[in-house]
Amino acid sequence: MPASRRMRLTRRHVDHVHRPIDDPGPKLLPGFRSATEDDYSEAVAGMLETRPTGDFWLFGYGSLIWRPETAFEEKRKGTAAGWHRRFCLGPDYRYRGSPELPGLMMALDRGGQCTGMLYRLPEAGLEQELHRLIRRELSQLPSAFPWRWIKVRTDEGPVPALTFAMDRNNARYVAGLSDTEVAAVLASACGFLGSMAEYLFSTVTMLESLGIHDRKLWRLQSLVADLIEARLSASR
Repeated sequence: MPASRRMRLTRRHVDHVHRPIDDPGPKLLPGFRSATEDDYSEAVAGMLETRPTGDFWLFGYGSLIWRPETAFEEKRKGTAAGWHRRFCLGPDYRYRGSPELPGLMMALDRGGQCTGMLYRLPEAGLEQELHRLIRRELSQLPSAFPWRWIKVRTDEGPVPALTFAMDRNNARYVAGLSDTEVAAVLASACGFLGSMAEYLFSTVTMLESLGIHDRKLWRLQSLVADLIEARLSASR
């Protein structure tokens, strides 16, 4: 990132939020059920049946950028018009949150635009790679962020790509929170996979290293750092 633009949120802040937590196991929300092997197979079959002609591309906008789940043969930067990153998926009682301090995960929501990374998946073993992907992204049904195909702009031309986008009609969709309210969650929540602060830190760090500056996330990381420091000062 440019020398004049340094993140406020650092690994030191993240370490202050982290605490070891055992995996409590799945916690089903009212009206939801656990995904089954049949559900995974149905999703993968749908992806393969509806795939556009040509290469199979996956669009990552969050953790898939810094922790890809699948093998890939090529990656390139791309921008999805009509979508933006937003912390609007909740509540997370397990992965990066707890019943005491639920997490709020990031998803692809309607409006604006989002620059992320495209991954070209290998044709050999494609079905197996998609099974790995869907098991990471789908745990409960109805899915709050179901898979879908979107058009992504690249320097080499438009690319149809698979992604996971928020369903605003799902009960897990969280709207109307201010940046301060979102930052309060990100500065405190922690689950067995780590903290929300770590998730934000990893995402912004990777985006900046790729030359992708998300102004909304940049403001959030600064607010989260301020809240963590204020909490540390109050505890002294």
